[in-house]
This record gives sequence, C-alpha cells and structure tokens, in this order.
Amino acid sequence: MGSITSEFTKGLWKEIPPFRLVLGLCPTLAVTTSAENGLGMGAAVIFVLALSNVLISLVRSIIPKKVRIACFIAIAASLVVAVEMLMQAFAYPLYQQLGIFVPLIVVNCIILGRAEAFAAKNPPHLALADGLGMGIGFTLSLTFLGSLREIFGAGTWFGHHVFGPSFDPFTFMVQAPGAFVCLGLILAGMNFLTIWQAKRKGLEVDPNLDAGCKGCMACKKMDEIAAQKRLERLGAKA
Repeated sequence: MGSITSEFTKGLWKEIPPFRLVLGLCPTLAVTTSAENGLGMGAAVIFVLALSNVLISLVRSIIPKKVRIACFIAIAASLVVAVEMLMQAFAYPLYQQLGIFVPLIVVNCIILGRAEAFAAKNPPHLALADGLGMGIGFTLSLTFLGSLREIFGAGTWFGHHVFGPSFDPFTFMVQAPGAFVCLGLILAGMNFLTIWQAKRKGLEVDPNLDAGCKGCMACKKMDEIAAQKRLERLGAKA
C-alpha cells in the first residue's frame, strides 16, 4: 500500500493512462480534434473516476464478488448521468461536440480498470488519490494531444489564432488518421525519453524487448534503488 502522494503522482507520468497503460484510447482518438474538447472530456472523467473510486472503496466490503462488475458499472453510470446534466446546464456547446462519448464514459476501461484493480482493494483516501491522479493524467494527455492537432490542423489553440493569416493548416491532423499519427509520435517520444533517462542513470536496457516499459524497466530499477536507500537509512538510524 503506497502513500497518498505516490498514488496521486503515478497517474501523472509513470502510469499515465493513454500513454503508459494505453487505456481509454477510444475517446483519446475521437474527441481530441481541439484542446477544448480534450480538456472537457478529461474534466468529466476526473469527476466520474474520483467519485466512483471513493464510493466503490466505501462499499467494497458489502458488494458480493459475483456482482461486483455490475455494481461498479451502476455506480459509474449514476455519476455519468450527473456529469451529463451538469454539462447540459453549464457547457451545452461542449456537450454537443463531445456527443456520444460523454455517456460512454461509463464503460471507459479507465473507470472500470481502476475500480477493479485499486478502489476495490484500498481505503477511500488512497482511492481518491488514485482517481484524481489518473483523471488529471488523462486530462493532461487529452489536452496535449488535442492542442497538437488543433494548432497544426486548424492554426488555433482554444479557439484563438496562433499563426498569421498566411498559415495553411495541415487539415490531416484534425482528421481520424491524424489522431493515430499524433498518438504514435507521442508514444515514440515518451519511450525514447524513458530509455534516454535510464541510460543516463546507468540503468541497463534490454535490446531484445520492446522499446516501451517492458524493454526499459527503468521505473522498476529506480523503485528498487529507492527502496534500498530507504532500508539503508533505516539501518543507519537503528
């Protein structure tokens, strides 16, 4: 069981959902035609993920194991209905742009994944930290991807013009194939950065494995080093 800080921060980089865990790719690819759409979808996911984690953690001891998935979906669905009503009341144009992907949050693999893997096994304060961290990481991912596509595909950012009138937008970026290309480039960049950081720290990278987390193992090695240092400090105090 980790600390509140570690459970919160892991979703911001180490286990950031779309880029590390490769979860929630359907809305990641579909709604990120603009930074505003990415931010709006992310905010809705934060609300549902954080509250569903807390509620599931509170009632985990009374939910029969055979119907736990159905109960998780019912809790998430109730929160998604609340999000829909709030967006219709206060951000209706954004709600129209996001369309069917707002109600589909209920079956988002991030929601069910965190409920099953974490919230159902940990106390509420850690479940809240996990939900907020994963939700904020998901929001940052969608906003960043949406910003890239909007800037180069439309020449704007949050609706404001970035380049001069002579700029010719690369409309491919705001189309479906552009989403896959941008996502692939981001994943490649993150893998390259992780491997570079591992080599800089003197950690070994297995060339026979993938270029992703399995091939690098830098995070695992750094965790082992940190654990060893903690044991050394405890031994010195003793």
